[in-house]
Amino acid sequence: MKYSFIIPVYNRPDEVDELLQSLTNQHNKDFEVVIVEDGSSTPCKEVVEKYSTVLDVKYYYKENSGPGDSRNYGAERAGGEYLIVLDSDVVVPSGYLDAVDAELREKEAQAFGGPDRAHESFSDVQKAINYSMTSFFTTGGIRGGKKKMDKFYPRSFNMGIKADLYRSLGGFSKMRFGEDIDFSIRIYKSGASCRLFPEAWVYHKRRTDFKKFFRQVFNSGIARINLYKKYPESLKIVHLLPAAFTICCITIVIPILYEVLIFCDASIRTKSLHIGLLAVPATIIQLVGYGSGFLYAWWQRCVLGKEEFSTFKKNFYK
Repeated sequence: MKYSFIIPVYNRPDEVDELLQSLTNQHNKDFEVVIVEDGSSTPCKEVVEKYSTVLDVKYYYKENSGPGDSRNYGAERAGGEYLIVLDSDVVVPSGYLDAVDAELREKEAQAFGGPDRAHESFSDVQKAINYSMTSFFTTGGIRGGKKKMDKFYPRSFNMGIKADLYRSLGGFSKMRFGEDIDFSIRIYKSGASCRLFPEAWVYHKRRTDFKKFFRQVFNSGIARINLYKKYPESLKIVHLLPAAFTICCITIVIPILYEVLIFCDASIRTKSLHIGLLAVPATIIQLVGYGSGFLYAWWQRCVLGKEEFSTFKKNFYK
């Protein structure tokens, strides 16, 4: 078997239903699906069983220990040559594995990742959030853009790696946030070949409202400092920009021209003025959330010398 999809789940049976349905439409059928239920109070076992006749799918339930540990649990039980890690809130287009195969035929890779897009069925808020997380003007294109301010690091919503390399590196770390970047850094440090597969994209729902989105990016900012403490060379200028933006906002230097730029670019890209308007607060939340988390963690860890930490855990875990 060539591919094993590894999918950790925490209280999201409806999303698992959508994801598994999308996997039934893959043109390439040389894969299995490994679902790892991470101590959910609302399990998806019945949803998974519904697909047992049309997919080679395995279901495991374990005590809650976070997404990284759950992926490792699934990887230990997977039989594919390549392990493809997905988040439960993605939908996979029918040509996904075709795109992966085409890239691997063109040039071998021991690890890879793909970008994400917003599906037409997503709410306008979700589309605005997707814009804020993928635009060159907001994240520097580092999440899979053609233009980027730093090299591409695969992320856990869409990451592939050879099974033997995964196991030799010990899989994901115990970090609660930023564990995928930590793994990508270790992949590069090992000397393994790793690159972006631009056509192997997925639809990624991300968060459904701005409050949840803020909590997510706040922890991403904290995670960046935690990663810096482990790998000082990993901190790049692009990671400092949200903190600079946050300081500008705090000092009442409102970046009006930047907001106009975001509105115009988002409106053109999404062909919707409404999404363009929503992209402005989504971008501010993304930058200020990440920037404030980054600054808070910098103070706690680099000035006060505290240990690795994260916040808002109850929104994602027990």
